[in-house]
Amino acid sequence: MIIVTGATGQLGRQIVERLLDRVPAEGIGVSVRDPGRAADLAARGVRVRRGDFADPETLAESFAGAEQVLVVSVDQTGPAAIARHTAAIDAARAAGAKRILYTSHQAAAASSAFAPMPDHAATEHHLAGTGVPYTALRNGFYAGTIAHLLGRALETGELIAPADGPVSWTAHADLAEATAAILANPLDADGPTPPLTAPEALDLADVAALLTDLTGRTVRRVVAEDEEWTASLTSHGVPAEQASMLLGMFTASRRGEFATTDPTLERLLRRRPIPVRSLLQDLARNAGAQASG
Repeated sequence: MIIVTGATGQLGRQIVERLLDRVPAEGIGVSVRDPGRAADLAARGVRVRRGDFADPETLAESFAGAEQVLVVSVDQTGPAAIARHTAAIDAARAAGAKRILYTSHQAAAASSAFAPMPDHAATEHHLAGTGVPYTALRNGFYAGTIAHLLGRALETGELIAPADGPVSWTAHADLAEATAAILANPLDADGPTPPLTAPEALDLADVAALLTDLTGRTVRRVVAEDEEWTASLTSHGVPAEQASMLLGMFTASRRGEFATTDPTLERLLRRRPIPVRSLLQDLARNAGAQASG
């Protein structure tokens, strides 16, 4: 049985849907904090059990009978994130899983300026020490983040953010499909995958240019000073720690940490990954619909 954690989240849910295209439902189990949110999966024959990384005792039953366990990384940073990841990995090993997979990141490194990256590196290190065959999925930077970086750019015509660098923005849908393919046909080699990225890396000036082309209205890239930008965030109620973490994302991109591209994702998908232009087209269309409404 293949167990997927976080199956009601944005990535985990799409992975399960794509896995159902490849594997009979009775061969899939999900481990979720709230089984009620996965009731529709249960109705389709997927095994649904409660599992909470913060309550490791729940994972023994949730992972029981697993051949493979996919540990989807949590939406946290620091020691708490690492503790939850390692608890899930240890539970998968105790359950007798023959392979453990983990959703890591293309820039996982202890030296990264972006806080989640050292957490991924620490999790990968723990995973490598379990003695169980494993796959660390080096996912590209989620393209969905772009929508949060735009701010009011589609209204004001100004995309304001700190200086940045190229990022190989990659769609959740593509990563979900590739992960399902790997679960259905496990890779021969153990360890981190090559970067699973879209084929191009774009900075926010590129994004502004695409938005200009798509909307017919000039969107100008405006570079804000780091301190000015973080002060603006905190003045709007963003906690200082979170503002500092977000600035770290820009610092890391300036260092080129997210600029790597690789053809592995395209090979797994057997098609071209979804381009940023298509994702921005959807954003522009939705913004236009809201404005006209």
